[in-house]
Amino acid sequence: MDIDEMLELARNCLDAWNTQDVDRVASCYTDDVVYADPNTRGVINGSDHFRRYLGKLFEAWEMTWALKEGFLFEGGNGCAMLWHATIARPGGSKVLEFDGMDLVLVRGRLIERNEVYFDRIALMELLQAA
Repeated sequence: MDIDEMLELARNCLDAWNTQDVDRVASCYTDDVVYADPNTRGVINGSDHFRRYLGKLFEAWEMTWALKEGFLFEGGNGCAMLWHATIARPGGSKVLEFDGMDLVLVRGRLIERNEVYFDRIALMELLQAA
């Protein structure tokens, strides 16, 4: 995959995440996906576990993601994506913004591994309000 194809994949995936539709997001990933972010308390393996996680995540948060930059890995099998997020509790008036990064490996045109990195302290204000 070249940088333009990877950036297209990244934008399409973030667009899916912005819908907060479990099926649409899961369609961006392989069935044997490996996923981790600061909220998962470890690695999520496989589509079924990933879908359950997404359902809980989307119930708890209203989120939007915007791609800032993407950096293709040598060999074209993945990238580092820098993003900007907005997040709020459903029905809440407080909206937080923060930046983070994903490390992504792809197989074909699907994501097989996704590691998300951000400073979870950015969420503390919303977590304490819950």
